[in-house]
Amino acid sequence: IAIFWVAMLGVLYLAMERYLQPSQAVVTASGSLRIERHRDGHFYVDGRVNDQMVRFMVDTGATYIAVTDALAQSAGLHGGEVAQFRTANGTRTGRLVRTQRITVGPLQVQRLTVGTGYTGASAQDALLGQNFLRQFDVLMRGDMLELRPRPASAR
Repeated sequence: IAIFWVAMLGVLYLAMERYLQPSQAVVTASGSLRIERHRDGHFYVDGRVNDQMVRFMVDTGATYIAVTDALAQSAGLHGGEVAQFRTANGTRTGRLVRTQRITVGPLQVQRLTVGTGYTGASAQDALLGQNFLRQFDVLMRGDMLELRPRPASAR
């Protein structure tokens, strides 16, 4: 009986783990990226910082993309200038460094400034801030956030 209940708890744990995962972003025919709101109220999307996989949380209140020190190290983000960041959790010291490219779905921006020192739940967590978002038209309707590429003439 004990083995049965341990197995049931394991199955329940795995089911909840899968249920709590954010939905995958969808690329439309026009090249837009649609991101569904997660159950916790935030928007999450997979991306890359200099070819390193990352899980971005869209943060319209963040000036810069923010990454953990571990991600910065693995993405080759070295040097930069020391900076103080004011966050919801207080002031934090980090660095401002330049990336080669940030990729989110089909959307890519080169040579953006990134803040290091972010403390996410894992080393691959990051914030997707305004320096990336302002390159696109951002639309929010209900529980859907859409990033639309701008025509070349609008850039």
